Amino acid sequence: MAIDKAYKVLAKQLDISNKKAKYLIDRGFVYIRDKKVKIARAEVDSDTSFRIENPEDIEILYEDDDIIAVNKPAQIDSYEVEDFFEGAELLHRLDRDTSGVLLLGKNRIFIDKAIREFKSNRVEKHYIAWVEGMLYEKIEIDAPIFTIKKGKAFSKIDSLRGKKSYTLVKPEEIQGKKSKVHIKITTGRTHQIRVHLAHMGYPIVGDEQYGSRTKTKRLLLHSEKIKLFDYEFYAREPKDIARYK
Repeated sequence: MAIDKAYKVLAKQLDISNKKAKYLIDRGFVYIRDKKVKIARAEVDSDTSFRIENPEDIEILYEDDDIIAVNKPAQIDSYEVEDFFEGAELLHRLDRDTSGVLLLGKNRIFIDKAIREFKSNRVEKHYIAWVEGMLYEKIEIDAPIFTIKKGKAFSKIDSLRGKKSYTLVKPEEIQGKKSKVHIKITTGRTHQIRVHLAHMGYPIVGDEQYGSRTKTKRLLLHSEKIKLFDYEFYAREPKDIARYK
């Protein structure tokens, strides 16, 4: 059986250029069965069957002269959303695999004002997630977080160097040994929800970086609602969050 690089095999199967095939793999859209192909140059059998999963379109939830609110699909970087809206600027960011409400400003005065709200912890942020383990009661987490930003960002609990962080977690549903939870945060540390939940023994399903042992297409975290000034934006849950399979 012939062996070749994954992107070359994919290119032949789809009748696309090698560059396009490599792009699809690098963006995380290519799977072999339920396993994501992570390395475009990995060697595979020439008859390997690939599956392509393109992300959903970016949904505009609301727009006026100051702000754009979108429902960001998973597997798209926040900066890619910013590039989609010419002249707009991100007011905050979501991790690549986190879906949900993402806000952009449209003029300098509003952008500066909104960013001050985020930095002053006056923005209310609500998330939905599936976590490992069975959670029966709400938990409050105020462990300080320290982030290392060399290469791929990684956060950890550090009482000496960490910054004040607060997360409130409430159980909503239990399915097998997994729990669906509602999360509210006011601080916005890098990977805050992920590291806080992992610290308490409830890593987010699919979050291998912070200890999940469950293989999924992405970490199951969704930005459900954000309150900023007099605005309130809500993004419906995607299918993989609405009900865990």
